[in-house]
Amino acid sequence: MKELALKYGCNPNQKPSKIYMENGELPIEVLNGKPGYINFLDALNGWQLVSELKKATNLPAATSFKHVSPAGAAVGRPLSDTLKKIYWVDDLGELTPLASAYARARGADRMSSYGDFIALSDTCDLCTAKMIFREVSDGVIAPGYDDDALELLKTKRKGSYNVIKIDTNYKPAQTETKQVYGITFEQGRNELVIDEQLFANRVTENKEIPKDAMIDMAIAMITLKYTQSNSVCYVKDGQAIGIGAGQQSRIHCTRLAGTKADNWFLRQSPQVMNLPFKEDIRRAERDNAIDVYIGEEPMDVLADGAWQQIFTKQPEVFTLEEKKNWLLGLKDVVLGSDAFFPFGDNIERAHRSGVKYIAQPGGSIRDDNVIETCNKYGIVMAFTGIRLFHH
Repeated sequence: MKELALKYGCNPNQKPSKIYMENGELPIEVLNGKPGYINFLDALNGWQLVSELKKATNLPAATSFKHVSPAGAAVGRPLSDTLKKIYWVDDLGELTPLASAYARARGADRMSSYGDFIALSDTCDLCTAKMIFREVSDGVIAPGYDDDALELLKTKRKGSYNVIKIDTNYKPAQTETKQVYGITFEQGRNELVIDEQLFANRVTENKEIPKDAMIDMAIAMITLKYTQSNSVCYVKDGQAIGIGAGQQSRIHCTRLAGTKADNWFLRQSPQVMNLPFKEDIRRAERDNAIDVYIGEEPMDVLADGAWQQIFTKQPEVFTLEEKKNWLLGLKDVVLGSDAFFPFGDNIERAHRSGVKYIAQPGGSIRDDNVIETCNKYGIVMAFTGIRLFHH
């Protein structure tokens, strides 16, 4: 198949729309559904991300993509009982490594992952398909599907769920083009290999990076490679826990991603895990309620007339002091940035979310201030010398 017609472009008024190859055949096969323009943008960016994560870590990888940036990305490490519960997968029994990867990718920021497009590094098994089946999602791309997994996915969304198979042998051309306003842009593909050598230049007083943190650094930078810039990514234990994408200011990226990382950890607190949800509440409604409960306006779900719709009894307010005390337990977090930090305020904000290890290109005229701020907190910072802008 050389080309594939789409329903419309980014918006319904943008017609006609298609994907096609100027040379050769399309490296994808649509096994079910009718993916759209944005679906394919998410699918193909997501596939590149998980392919690189798999190569870098030798573990199955998954990502949850929304509007051409990842909402979450992870490798297939086992989940603790706490993580199984906050990701709503504690009823699925033993998870395969691929299912664990998607549980982490989807669960880190469930609000942003709602209606995602999924990319899997490995053949989709039934365990992963069962997890996908009950989430609100637009589709999935993978190198293959077990028969029982494909059969289940074909029944999702009344049979319209998008299932794409990608050819793992496909190699894109070394140059890529795109058009803006009728003008064609051309550049070399970003083929940068992200490995431990990228983090060899450690410019802070503390230079010790343990093996697990080194893996998390690779996950952060690979995730950023496919995240709309400016972007910052917080990673812990093999998964992104906060991604700030598409912000014009670096500090706003750091704050946005840091808030998401904080929320990920706050969801593991007793106050949140013991919330008395009504049995018939839907998963998305639970996610929304938790987000409000741990946010700045908790009375939106705790006030009389509101809590009765969600909870069996009125929860106590999760106070600011209680949240601050709980967040003191968030430690040894890795932070990656797609370009240099211009000011030490980024480090101050990162420190409040437990960041201990940082990877960034370096090259600011205020590098000395950024390094000094890291030294104040014993943070290890590596200068990669490589910018990872993505648009």
